[in-house]
Amino acid sequence: MKKFKHMKNYTDLRKISKVFHQYGIDLTGKRKYASFESDLRMDKVFVSGLIFELEYELRKQIEDDKVEGVQAPAQIIELLMS
Repeated sequence: MKKFKHMKNYTDLRKISKVFHQYGIDLTGKRKYASFESDLRMDKVFVSGLIFELEYELRKQIEDDKVEGVQAPAQIIELLMS
């Protein structure tokens, strides 16, 4: 069972990486901690679209109150993987 969960996490991370890549966001190094607004120059509408696509791809939903405080890719990944 533990091996299966590990494989699911790997599969989910690949899906997450694919969606971020479609938005032109590289998740390597410090970029995963970049601010959506100031560093990546993303409008809130595009961040909402990104989150929607990630939720759809992983068939998970992040609670709205948690989404409001998201400022960087790493935060979204943490919410989706928990």
